[in-house]
Amino acid sequence: MADPHPSRSSEHTAKRQDKRSLLQKLLEFINPGPDSTDELIETLAEAEDRALINTESRVMLEGVLHLADMTAGDAMVAAPRMDLLDIDAPYDAILRQVIATAHSRFPVYQGERENIIGILLAKDLLKLQRAPELNLRTLLRPVVYVPESKGLNDLLRAFRVNRNHLAIVVDEFGRTAGLITIEDVLEQIVGEIEDEFDDVGDAGDAGDIFALADHTWRVAGDTPVERVNEAFDVHLGADPDSDLAVEFDTIGGLIAHEMGHVPKRGETFSLGGLDFRVLHAKGGAVRWFKVSPTSTSAGP
Repeated sequence: MADPHPSRSSEHTAKRQDKRSLLQKLLEFINPGPDSTDELIETLAEAEDRALINTESRVMLEGVLHLADMTAGDAMVAAPRMDLLDIDAPYDAILRQVIATAHSRFPVYQGERENIIGILLAKDLLKLQRAPELNLRTLLRPVVYVPESKGLNDLLRAFRVNRNHLAIVVDEFGRTAGLITIEDVLEQIVGEIEDEFDDVGDAGDAGDIFALADHTWRVAGDTPVERVNEAFDVHLGADPDSDLAVEFDTIGGLIAHEMGHVPKRGETFSLGGLDFRVLHAKGGAVRWFKVSPTSTSAGP
């Protein structure tokens, strides 16, 4: 049935839209949203301070934000570090290499390492066990090539859609620059992914220092100074001419002493070739630093 008062109905709808728009503007005026990635990260830090999200969730959200600015070249395994299989190698040699490296997928080359002819899934070697007469070439999967400049967001989407988990990264001249897997992309969000084949080391130290997507590191305030020195190859608190009256066991205690006060979130301090930015401080102590080298020195 037609509206007997169409003009009144449209006027009522317009008023409702105007009111909604006005409310949105009012909320933005009172509590404006972030205008940049950096401001959004600060907002996430505030949410963590207010216990709205936990540290792990915040780290993952930061990784998602930084993922949009990263390319395949940023996360790839460089060509010299790639584990490749030689198509002409004896089966026993190939099997030993697969077992030793424990990867699930391998680029296979013929002649020169640059000449990659396919991808071999480790599980497909089982077919040769049951049928030795098979030719290894028949087990190879097609190679997927991506440029170094391909965004990680687009690459992750392609991995999911094509159900392919490995790609060869090429430079602007078409030469092999490295390889990248879906795991490499996901690690930019969730951090290092370890499986039963990884050497996890001392589980008690896991998580106090780990890489972020923007090539900096997140360091817990209670991380031992010795561990920071080992990870970044520095010598914090180890100066024999230092006038420290006491030894500081944690990096948070050392930085607070050097600054002369307990730093607040957002404060920065440079020490021993590293820049420390406070990401989270609570209860009179720094919970997390964001650390980056002040020079070209390598991180952990």
